[in-house]
Amino acid sequence: MEYIPILILILSFVGLLAIGTPVAWSIAISALLTILASIPTIPAFTTISQRMATGLDSFALLAIPFFILSGELMNKGGIAHRLIAFAKTLVGALPGGLALINVIAAMLMGAIAGSAMASASAMGSILGPEMEKDGYDREFGAAVNITSATTGLVIPPSNILIVYSLASGGASIAALFLAGYIPGILTGLFLMLVASFWAKKRGYKVGQKSRLKEVFKTFIDAVPSLFLLVLVIGGIVAGIFTATEASAIAVLYSLVLGIIYREITKDNLPGIFLSASCTTAIVMLLIGASMSMSWVLSYEHIPQEISAGLLGVTDNKIMILLIINLILLFVGIFMDMTPAVLIFTPIFLPVVTKLGLDPVHFGIIMILNLCIGLCTPPVGSVLFVGVGVAKTTIEKVVRPLVPMFIAMIVALFLITYFPQLSLWLPGFFDL
Repeated sequence: MEYIPILILILSFVGLLAIGTPVAWSIAISALLTILASIPTIPAFTTISQRMATGLDSFALLAIPFFILSGELMNKGGIAHRLIAFAKTLVGALPGGLALINVIAAMLMGAIAGSAMASASAMGSILGPEMEKDGYDREFGAAVNITSATTGLVIPPSNILIVYSLASGGASIAALFLAGYIPGILTGLFLMLVASFWAKKRGYKVGQKSRLKEVFKTFIDAVPSLFLLVLVIGGIVAGIFTATEASAIAVLYSLVLGIIYREITKDNLPGIFLSASCTTAIVMLLIGASMSMSWVLSYEHIPQEISAGLLGVTDNKIMILLIINLILLFVGIFMDMTPAVLIFTPIFLPVVTKLGLDPVHFGIIMILNLCIGLCTPPVGSVLFVGVGVAKTTIEKVVRPLVPMFIAMIVALFLITYFPQLSLWLPGFFDL
């Protein structure tokens, strides 16, 4: 095994992050330094530049800016209030009702908006003050909001599942979207169980039971928002349009819905477009840099070496999956989700496919792993958003976060070792 490229890659990447270099540039520079050990300077610079540019030359990637814009339109279009009202009539009377409302609304909002940060921001700003008013600890409310916001990255439509499809060499986006439903809902249910137990133990206030008429009314109000899921996923599964075309339809539908709700006007549209453009630019730079590193990894035969090394340690499927899960949990603490998927998919996918694992199943395992990383310092973007919205500190939120982490890890291991939780729906639709 050739250790020098691996050492250069790891040491340069960690060193650049340690001195505060932005993640995208840390990835690109460490990839450049690694390839400089193998080829001359000018070809190395040219190759990395080309790989960053050609890495973005993909029709499937067009879906990402559209889904980001759709998410921004949904976030500003009055969707969150209607979803919270619907969730309140469903679970408001159970122990920890407001916490359960947060989880359900975050699952719905995350699925519709496709953004964990948008969900954390919307739910935290609306439900946070309400939870405090009812006697909930601010830190507990923040912990519930932070962890539940990530479920929307598994429940489709999800940008990160599109990124995984690209990194895996063409795993079906429709199959990945369907595969995310049961794992995402299961994770949400585990979070709800923990939140309910914690709330009961602390003696938090229980809301009044809603009448069937109220449930029906709030459901009707939420139907136009929820219909986006049917429109996008139904259209993709039925083969009416591709994921990229679905993303454009989602933008048009979100815009029309926001105008009908009178939440989106010509005055706030420029701000929405600017916000979506900034987010898209960041994501695309990360993808371009990560694709250059993926190429370097392939050029240096690092995935093959790691695959041979792992299978040399043990050929036990349970142990290999445990090792990969632990590595990904560790990676998620220090690396953002998009580059992690693009860099580690080519490394681990050959290993698990040799063990007979379906690439769609592995994609869900990987995304769930990295969702946990979004809630952990020092790079946890959702953690920082949730803490900022709640006006508290990371140190104070850690204690109530721990049982939530345990719930997510239990869900992760169930999904890892019971493939049908991910593969039943795609199989049902012959995808």
